[in-house]
Amino acid sequence: MKDSLRPGITRTETHVIDRARTIDFMGENLRIYATPELLRDIEVASRNLLLEHCGPGEDSVGVRVEFDHSAATPLGMEVRITATVASVEGRRVVLDVAARDAVEEIARGRHTRFIVDVAKAGQRLAAKAAAGGTG
Repeated sequence: MKDSLRPGITRTETHVIDRARTIDFMGENLRIYATPELLRDIEVASRNLLLEHCGPGEDSVGVRVEFDHSAATPLGMEVRITATVASVEGRRVVLDVAARDAVEEIARGRHTRFIVDVAKAGQRLAAKAAAGGTG
């Protein structure tokens, strides 16, 4: 990790809500931003922020997410997702996250990620796969 990874750094990403990001179970007229897609976009924005402050061979993995998806966003509307580092404790990073569409805030919460050494993570995963009979 670089010394630049510290509380207060932030990143905002913008998405236009396309069909792939919407629910389909309430019909075409009620296609809105799906909560699992919002979660994915929060994770991606948070990871992208941390990647700017990772060293060579490092990445991050999500380990906890808690957020409220408080308002519906229709198909075609733009959403801004902002991730802000709240704390850094060793390799554990807690981020405050918020999402806003063109009208209102649609989500707010916290996301925790760990900075990992990609090669070591690969070794641990291969050992687990072997122990579990899938490797």
